[in-house]
Amino acid sequence: MTCDPVHILMGIHNGAAYLPAQLGSIACQRGPRWTLTCSDDGSTDDSRAQITRFGHDWPGRVALQDGPARGFSRNYMGLIAGLHGSPGLVALADQDDAWFSDKLQRAATRLARVPPGRPALYCARRWVWDGAARVRRGTDSRVSAPSFRNALAENIAPGNTIVLNAAAVELARAAALLAGPVFAHDWWLYLLISGAGGLILADPARVLLYRQHATNAIGAGAGVRAQITRKHAVLRGAFRARVAGNIAAMQRCAMFLTPENRACLDQFAAARGKRLPTRLWALGQIAPYRQSGLGSVGFWGAVTLGKV
Repeated sequence: MTCDPVHILMGIHNGAAYLPAQLGSIACQRGPRWTLTCSDDGSTDDSRAQITRFGHDWPGRVALQDGPARGFSRNYMGLIAGLHGSPGLVALADQDDAWFSDKLQRAATRLARVPPGRPALYCARRWVWDGAARVRRGTDSRVSAPSFRNALAENIAPGNTIVLNAAAVELARAAALLAGPVFAHDWWLYLLISGAGGLILADPARVLLYRQHATNAIGAGAGVRAQITRKHAVLRGAFRARVAGNIAAMQRCAMFLTPENRACLDQFAAARGKRLPTRLWALGQIAPYRQSGLGSVGFWGAVTLGKV
């Protein structure tokens, strides 16, 4: 099977310590021909010079542009909105990971089976990595089918694994111009593609080493300390604020949603502001869910506390 070319989008910010491993893993990709566009969000280290040198090694396949300098999510949303022409498949990459050599090939093979014209988002799992010798199983868990109702409650499409087919690229490019600020571009993509009736192809394989370090924008959230930190953030209203941002962004993109999912979004938004008994009943009618049992307990606990 001949694979479509893949255009990789990578946000950059002071990643000089990590870029050699990531760029090297991109250079070693098997299968589809790749091109790479990097958006530098105001780096003060050697990041830009490393990308420039990498471009000299791969003439005509690497581009470097200035980012908006407004955070990682705005950087990626700008990359998506700024796509030109017909880029084919589009993959997202973080600056600090290391891809396995078949990552793009696996995604391209699966996306090639999607009927032409139907948006599709490929995502996969990751190994959590300390940047040296220690690798442990990631926290990505998927036991239920992906859906818009799942996307309302959580994101199961890590941005560093996402690859979009041509129809999804066209959809995301148009919607990114309307969405406004979002907490995380990958969660927004999961909401958008599932909400528009597209396919979510969740590969059970682990396709990269997900580097953890002190300056991760989000991080894997593994371990007791990280979980406690997240629970405190929920109680302080961080999750509710993120959900509110997601709702606002999707309402601005409502024209792209199916009628069923547009109604689901409106019901979800309205239910959040109701008193506890009515809130539980109204959200129960929508039935948002998370992939793990413990995650679902946490979600409904947050609902009960008015933190969703």
